[in-house]
Amino acid sequence: MFTTDNAAQVILVIVSSYLIGSFPTAYFVGKARNVNIFEVGSGSMGGTNVARAAGKGWAIFTGLVDVLKGVFAVWLARDVILADQVGVATAVSATCVVVGHNWSLFATVLTASIKGGKLRLIVRGGKGAATAFGAMLMIQPLQILVAAAIGIAIIARTRYVSLGVLIGFAIANVWLVLLVGAEYQKPILLLYALALTVMIPLRHWGNMQRLLAGTERRLGERAT
Repeated sequence: MFTTDNAAQVILVIVSSYLIGSFPTAYFVGKARNVNIFEVGSGSMGGTNVARAAGKGWAIFTGLVDVLKGVFAVWLARDVILADQVGVATAVSATCVVVGHNWSLFATVLTASIKGGKLRLIVRGGKGAATAFGAMLMIQPLQILVAAAIGIAIIARTRYVSLGVLIGFAIANVWLVLLVGAEYQKPILLLYALALTVMIPLRHWGNMQRLLAGTERRLGERAT
């Protein structure tokens, strides 16, 4: 756990994971395509919005890089920085890398502007699904792949990406809690489950409202 002996390592895990998550993949992809990803579609820094603004190929690339952010952050924390506290390293890094993606320091700074002599900062970020998936791959690979398959099936049937993401992560989260209860996973990982229970619905709140209203965009519909 967190002690005076490992305080420096835990802080390093928090900072490094947050900064890894903050890498704005979608923003740079948009710039390469002469598109400001924050001014089209949902304004979100994620693969789904890239698909609507720049096409499926760029969306797949964005999603893969965002998944790797989650994988890399957990690996770095668990196997390099805090190898003697695997549970703490995993839970903290998995949580912080998603926080970094959702509320990105780099995206916020890169899109800053000065108006009327005042610095204008708008906190930018994505919705965390791909990065959370990458982190979850490092925790329970089989379970998250099964949950992802269910989510993909829902997306294929309905063409609602947000619906597939929400249901897929709900299944993965419940599964993680059950594994902790069965003592197959460390109890500290409930921190990550709790964090996802808050962050995924919070960042998809608008999607949930549009799903209920029947106005959510379907996969394949281009944004303007």
